[in-house]
Amino acid sequence: MERDLTTGRITATMVRFAVPMIVGDLLQQLYNVVDTLIVGKFVGRDALAAVGSSYTLMTFLTSILLGLCMGSGTVFSMYYGAKNNERLKKSAYTSFIMIAVCAVILSVIVFAFVDPIMAFLQVPGEVYQMMRNYLMIIFTGIAATFLYNFFAFLLRALGNSVVPLAFLAVSAVMNIVLDLVFVLVFDMGVEGAAIATVFSQYVSGVGLAVYTLVKHKELRPGGGIYEKGLLRELADFSFLTCLQQSIMNFGILMVQGLINSFGIVVMAAFAAAVKIDSFAYMPVQDFGNAFSIFIAQNYGAGEKERIKKGIAAAFKISAVFSIAISVVVCLFAKPLMLIFIQPHETEVLAVGMQYLRVEGAFYIGIGWLFLFYGLYRAVRKPGMSVVLTIISLGTRVVLAYTLSAVPAIGVLGIWASVPIGWFLADATGFLYYIRMRKLGMILPQRER
Repeated sequence: MERDLTTGRITATMVRFAVPMIVGDLLQQLYNVVDTLIVGKFVGRDALAAVGSSYTLMTFLTSILLGLCMGSGTVFSMYYGAKNNERLKKSAYTSFIMIAVCAVILSVIVFAFVDPIMAFLQVPGEVYQMMRNYLMIIFTGIAATFLYNFFAFLLRALGNSVVPLAFLAVSAVMNIVLDLVFVLVFDMGVEGAAIATVFSQYVSGVGLAVYTLVKHKELRPGGGIYEKGLLRELADFSFLTCLQQSIMNFGILMVQGLINSFGIVVMAAFAAAVKIDSFAYMPVQDFGNAFSIFIAQNYGAGEKERIKKGIAAAFKISAVFSIAISVVVCLFAKPLMLIFIQPHETEVLAVGMQYLRVEGAFYIGIGWLFLFYGLYRAVRKPGMSVVLTIISLGTRVVLAYTLSAVPAIGVLGIWASVPIGWFLADATGFLYYIRMRKLGMILPQRER
C-alpha cells in the first residue's frame, strides 16, 4: 500500500493520498465528539460543558505529541523520497525513543498538575469535579495517542495513508458502542465516556504499532543505528513542529479560559460549536499534512517542477473546498448545533450559531494557512511555521481579550478575532514565499 509521491499526475496523486488521511482524522475527532454528543443529550448541560472544556485541553496536550510525530514524519518522507532506506530506519528508531521519553514526561506533568491546570482554565465550580474525573481517566490515554500518531506518520511518510485509517475506523466504531453502553446502560456518566475513549485509543495505537513492525521488518531496530547528527536533525524538525502545534493550541486554550469566564451557557455553546468547527476545517488541515508529505518526498528526490506545480494545485483545491464548507456551515448552523443541543436550550443555540456564522464564513483563511505550515516544514524551514502560528494565535488571543472586554461586543469579539488572525498569517506566509522564490531558496538545490 506504499505510494511513491514523486511520480504520477500531481493533483490526482495528492488527492488520493489525502483522502484516507482526511477520513481518518474525521474518525479520530469522533472520540471526543461522541463523548460530547452522548453526554450533552443524555447527561445534561453541565456534563456537556465539562467534556467540552476537556476537549480543548486534550487537543493542546495531543498537539505536543502530534507536532513531534509530524516533524519526524517530514524527515522520514525526505529519506523515503531520496530512497535512503538506511537513514529512514535509523531516523524511525531514534525518533521513537525521543518522542516516547517526551510522552512519559508529559504524562507525569499532567497528572501532577491537574488542579493548577483547571484553575488556569477558570473552570466553574458547578462542573469542576465532573471535569476533573473525566480528565484523570483521559490522561491515561496519552501513551496510546503517541503510539497511533507515531506509526501513522511513519506509514504516511512511506506513502501509505490507508492502513492508519483502517485501524482508526475500528477503534472509532468501538468508541461509539462503548460510549452508549457505559453511559446509557451502566449510567457511568462522564467517567464512562472517558473509559470508552481511552480503551478505543489503545486499540488503534497498539494495533497500528504491531502491524507496522510485523509488515515492515526493515524498519525494526538493529545494532548500531543511533547517530548523534540524526538525532539533532530530528530534534530540529520535531521540536519546531511541536512548538508550532503547541503554540496554536495553547492560544486556543487561553481563549477557552476566557470563554469559561462568560459562564455555563457560553461554555456549552462553544463546546458544541467547536466540534462542528473542527469537523468543518479538518479536511483542509489533513490535506495540508498530505501536501507536506508530497512536497517532502519530492524535495528529497530533487523534483523541482513537481514541487512548483504541486503548490499551485494545492492552493486551488483548498480554496474550492473551504468556500464550499463555509457555505454549508453558515446556511445550516442551527441544524448542526441541534445535533449536540436540545431545542429548548435557546440561549446556547443562539451563541453557538453566532460562532459558526462568524468564523465559518472564512475557512479559506485556515485552509491556506495549513498549506503554508506544511510547505515550510517540507522545505526545511519549520521555523517559519512557528512564526506564522505566533502571528495567527497571537492576534487571536490579544483581540479576543481586548474586544470581549467591550460590553457592546462581548463574546462576538472572541469569534471575530479568529479569522483576522488567519488572514494576517496568510499574508505573511505568502510574502515570505515570494521572497524565498526570488532568492531561489524554496526549492531543492539539486536535481535527482
